[in-house]
Amino acid sequence: MSWFLLFSMVERMGIIVAIAFLFTRWPGFRSLLENRPDPRSKFMLALVFGLFGIVGTYTGITVSPGEVQHRFPGALTYEDAIANSRAIGVMVAGLLGGPLTGLGAGLIAGLHRMSLGGFTDLACGISTVYEGLLAGLVYAKARRHGMISPWAALATGVVGELGQMAIILLVARPLAKALYLVQIIALPMILANSLGIALFMAIIQAVAEREKTIGALQAQKALAIADKTLSHLRTGLNYDSALATARIIHEQAGAAAVAITDHQVILAHVGAGADHHLPGQPILTEVTKQVLTYGQLQVATGPAEISCQNRHCPLQSAIVVPLYSGRKVIGTLKLYAVKKRRPDQVMVELARGLAQLFSTQLELGEAERQARLLQDAEIKALQAQINPHFLFNALNTVVSLIRTNPQEARRVLIELGNYIRQNLKSSLNKWTNLATELQHVQAYLAVVQARFSHRLKVIIQVPDEFLGVALPPLTLQPLVENAVRHGFSKFTEQSMICIEAAQQQADLLITVRDNGAGIPPEQLKDLLTEPVSRREGGIGLINVHSRLQGIFGPGYGLAIESTPAEGTTVRFKIPLQVQQEVQR
Repeated sequence: MSWFLLFSMVERMGIIVAIAFLFTRWPGFRSLLENRPDPRSKFMLALVFGLFGIVGTYTGITVSPGEVQHRFPGALTYEDAIANSRAIGVMVAGLLGGPLTGLGAGLIAGLHRMSLGGFTDLACGISTVYEGLLAGLVYAKARRHGMISPWAALATGVVGELGQMAIILLVARPLAKALYLVQIIALPMILANSLGIALFMAIIQAVAEREKTIGALQAQKALAIADKTLSHLRTGLNYDSALATARIIHEQAGAAAVAITDHQVILAHVGAGADHHLPGQPILTEVTKQVLTYGQLQVATGPAEISCQNRHCPLQSAIVVPLYSGRKVIGTLKLYAVKKRRPDQVMVELARGLAQLFSTQLELGEAERQARLLQDAEIKALQAQINPHFLFNALNTVVSLIRTNPQEARRVLIELGNYIRQNLKSSLNKWTNLATELQHVQAYLAVVQARFSHRLKVIIQVPDEFLGVALPPLTLQPLVENAVRHGFSKFTEQSMICIEAAQQQADLLITVRDNGAGIPPEQLKDLLTEPVSRREGGIGLINVHSRLQGIFGPGYGLAIESTPAEGTTVRFKIPLQVQQEVQR
């Protein structure tokens, strides 16, 4: 082994790793490092790391008969070989993108190496492809556990380089010269390249962790802002709610200015430029008009795109995101900066998250306004109870999950959106069907299970033939929520809620059963009496009971059976002939 070669290889490896660090500062490169790269991303990874492999070849050291030359390899004679860091880029490609990405990078770097000549050209080309495939297979095996760790990358690098030495001995000729070359380069290349691969993956892992941390912090900030703006946006998008919301965002988000518009005029502008960006002025910015038209986030990177008529306006760039109510764009949220540059991705994602949360709040507000128009006062009371209570519990669950399990936090947010969407629809319709009610229940229970670490077992036994049965909206979900809130002081692995449906003569009998704490007899006999129900927090039960009896008659309210320490069963019937009346 040549100590000079070892130190030189470590030096070259440092150059490759330094380039890798610089690349991780480039947003375009970071966008390729997704958990599940798509085909285009895999192709780009193969291309980028294939070029890394070529750089590793050109930063190598020529090994000629009897000497190690401290120079970059150019054209090689047949007697020459290269001690290089080509494997670093190729194997990292496989570890990040899988077998096809590793193969692609190996072919790019391997074919280039073969074009340089030397008695190891074919052996090095083959071994480069082998190393890319090996790393890709490690990715395929271990990826479900998360990003490949630096220690696993180190071990993969050692195995890959040992394989390269074996291929040189098997393919390169004459064998004596190949054996002599391996004796010189084996240990330096194994040590330097495997360490380089491990450092490369450590750098990428650090970047990925930083992105997750920033994302979690921005999500928490968005949730904190949304919590403070909830009471304002529930009144709708108007001058007062827009001004209060813009002030909160300006204070919390660190933007130079914040503006909110409806479809025609500026509703509020807080921060830099507030002396001439006045509420009530028509929208002039072209980028804002595009967002209102197409419903897609837009970024203005200069004053020309902002189109302010004031020559002394300090606003230089902006992020403009649409605000929705349902599927309709009703306004925009704009975060401004006073520096003439493209806004960073962190601020873009914050704006996107705020817009989504505000749209949900506006949708909630619209639903509440619609509920006030309903003649059924009990529906309004139920809506007022469910939405804020459940929303805040769900947001707290997401906040607690967002650092420890971002994927679970994302799933809970999706289920929360499904729940809220169905809750809003329920307040606007007189009838729904059992399938929709069960979807509503499942969305609610998905958030509850996340909150209590999936200790609650849910059993749904409803034959498909009954899924289309019509019933009043918000009939089943309040019963399940009541079982969750009052049936269990704490959840264990044995906690269970069962929902069943079966035909009973001319009716459909629906049962919600739990094995929770049960209800004391003295409380049970008066539970469906309105004053007692309200005092005990049972507005959901009395509401469902009263609506069922009001629609179907006195014999169609709730029937409740309960045994303390064993559980509670709630039953109600839906007359099957009502289906014909609903269809008419």
